[in-house]
Amino acid sequence: MKKISERILHGGNFLSLKESTFLTNDGKEVKWESVTRKKNSSVIVMIGILKPSNRYVLIRQFRPPINNFVLGFPAGISEGKNISEEALRELKEETGYAGRIVEVSPSFKLSPALIDDDVHVVSLEIDENDPRNKKPVQELEPEEQIEVVLCEKDGIKDLISSEVKAGRTVASGLWYLMFGSYT
Repeated sequence: MKKISERILHGGNFLSLKESTFLTNDGKEVKWESVTRKKNSSVIVMIGILKPSNRYVLIRQFRPPINNFVLGFPAGISEGKNISEEALRELKEETGYAGRIVEVSPSFKLSPALIDDDVHVVSLEIDENDPRNKKPVQELEPEEQIEVVLCEKDGIKDLISSEVKAGRTVASGLWYLMFGSYT
């Protein structure tokens, strides 16, 4: 397929809905609606592990598009080029913890049928013995409602079940990363 045109159907403060027209290999025109961010940015998903307890740092966050709370990994938007620096900032903001970067993934797509976001998964270690992490204090933005949830890996499946039973939602990435391997 080859894109032959695109137009913005609606532009909000942060996102735009666009319609793209493509020409298929057999010469037919097809239209596709998608979402794009107004600023060039990347999504950062942070997988933080507390050391030495090996508990995962998760968050339960209210998400207006679904009018519900979602259990998942801390995440944020990076508008700059330094993914590591911005991941540490977002981790501190959402959880209060100070961490150390272990690895940054290449750029992935989260939901390519809907949005053109680039996503980076950042693995972090968080030293529980570091004085900054003894009583972490979140630095939330006014529109954020986030609760930090700590859980050992072998308890995450039960946590997911309890979230669903309580009527909350679970981010698919949590399941993929924790239980995606069946080998």
